[in-house]
Amino acid sequence: MAKSKPYRKPTTKHRSSWKGQLSFGLVSFPVEAFNALDRDQSDIHVHQVHAKCHRRIHYQKTCPVHGEVPNDEIVSAYETQKGKYVEIDPDELGALRSPSERALKIDAFVSPDIVDPIYFDGRMYYIVPAGTTASEPYGVIVEAMEREKRYGIRTVVFSGKGQIVLLRPLDGVLHMAMLNYDAEMRPAKTVAASFTKPKSIARQVRLAQTLIEEWSDDNFNFSKYEDTYRERVEELIAAKSRGRKLTTPKDEEPAEVLNLMDALKRSMTTARGKKSPKRAARRTA
Repeated sequence: MAKSKPYRKPTTKHRSSWKGQLSFGLVSFPVEAFNALDRDQSDIHVHQVHAKCHRRIHYQKTCPVHGEVPNDEIVSAYETQKGKYVEIDPDELGALRSPSERALKIDAFVSPDIVDPIYFDGRMYYIVPAGTTASEPYGVIVEAMEREKRYGIRTVVFSGKGQIVLLRPLDGVLHMAMLNYDAEMRPAKTVAASFTKPKSIARQVRLAQTLIEEWSDDNFNFSKYEDTYRERVEELIAAKSRGRKLTTPKDEEPAEVLNLMDALKRSMTTARGKKSPKRAARRTA
């Protein structure tokens, strides 16, 4: 197996989202988490402004009794009943975290396919060693997990909430994905109750299977996808800033309405016409 890539700490402009201990067995060392999502590369920030003078619209925190309230007079509170609140100090919440909850102590190592994608809540982080003394044990666990093809499962208090996390090796570093609790997920059967499986669809299913095979790509590269809509928004902003108009892209002609079998057959013809030479050779074999 190829050796893990050397660890490079994120640049100073990135702030860690969490710091703690990572442990497995009796091995423990300090780590920190950095957001894996780079919003600078994806977000276009649109602000609300006054149409007459183009000044930014500001939002003020107000109290219905005292009007605008400064930040140093704002506290967190939990509503016990309508209009009744119990104030909660951040230090009180911090005191509720046990030493074990302040650490990423791996509970179990599982196979990569054990967690269904439905449990991923979308938040992703990189876990990196905090300090030079942590580099050796960090490198050991990353390499061992890569060789064993195993992911780690653990619960931890993160951003003020108990979380289940999944740790996996990725290009020489540990990647941490936040997971939803099973009790938080709505069972699929609750939304499928109104769906009745049609009868006599064996032929259509077989044709759909063949179509899936034609479109299968064993060398799929995620990087080929680009945010073309974001590019068009940037072009629109640049054009309007220069007082120009941007040509609106034309919609594709709506497809002719077909029955399911005809649609599958035509899709098959299209797929065979577009498939790559490699895929054609694999299909022939």
